[in-house]
Amino acid sequence: MAMASDQPVIIKKVKKGGHHAHHGGAWKVAYADFVTAMMAFFLLMWLIATADPEQKRGIADYFAPASVSPSTSGSGGLLAGTDFGDEGVRGPGSASVVERLAPEAVRNENVREQESSEAADGSDGRPDVSQDALANALARREAAEFESAEMSLRQALQEMPELSELSRHIIVDETPEGLRIQLIDEEGRSMFEPGAVEPNERAVVLLRAVAEVAARLPNRLSISGHTDASPASASGPSNWELSAARANAALEVITRSGIAEHRIAEVSGKAGSEPLFPDDPFLAGNRRLSIILLREAPVIPPGHSL
Repeated sequence: MAMASDQPVIIKKVKKGGHHAHHGGAWKVAYADFVTAMMAFFLLMWLIATADPEQKRGIADYFAPASVSPSTSGSGGLLAGTDFGDEGVRGPGSASVVERLAPEAVRNENVREQESSEAADGSDGRPDVSQDALANALARREAAEFESAEMSLRQALQEMPELSELSRHIIVDETPEGLRIQLIDEEGRSMFEPGAVEPNERAVVLLRAVAEVAARLPNRLSISGHTDASPASASGPSNWELSAARANAALEVITRSGIAEHRIAEVSGKAGSEPLFPDDPFLAGNRRLSIILLREAPVIPPGHSL
């Protein structure tokens, strides 16, 4: 009997039942694509909900095919009409009724509508101009005109030999009333003879020079006569009457020199009430004629209208 240890050892391998093949990672890619698509979908829904009609129309036009014609004529689509309209690529067929305005007509129509709206709200269509700005502009213009008039008068006195020696009789300055030109007496060289009303030759030359300069401006004139504080003679007119008569005589010379009567604002006699030299009211320089170009809008001449 053989020993048990002499028997060969038999190893039996048992093979278990097989499983399906492994699927790999393809399902992960599909799932990621699905999640991305859902995110894009919800994002699109949110954009549509928040966009206004104008933005939606722009998005629609962006995605619309460029080759599709919006026309509804026969050329716009297959059997879409019986004729080619004037909007199509062919020539005129059955013309559609379309009203078009020329650019000029459109502009005129807009102007009429604007005028109608302005008339309804009471405005005249012109930009509002500040009253202060307008007043400042007029003041600057008037100051420039006064300066030019003063320079013209002084230049005339220098260029004309008969006036050069009379320059000492003229004082030109600006006052709140306007540009004042004063013809004053000097000791021993008066413009009026004592007690006389009519100006002498020297005063007539000066008055004509002043009238020539004043004729270039539209301002009205104020003429006043002045005397010194010396009492009038008992047999002659009073200083009030004398100063007023001399102002009227100066007015006649000025109007004969080309100044229209409608430009005369005032003619007055002030005697010795407004001395040029208050410290010495008896000084010869207080006897004078004062001509003022007034700071005001010029008057409209008779027979004229705006």
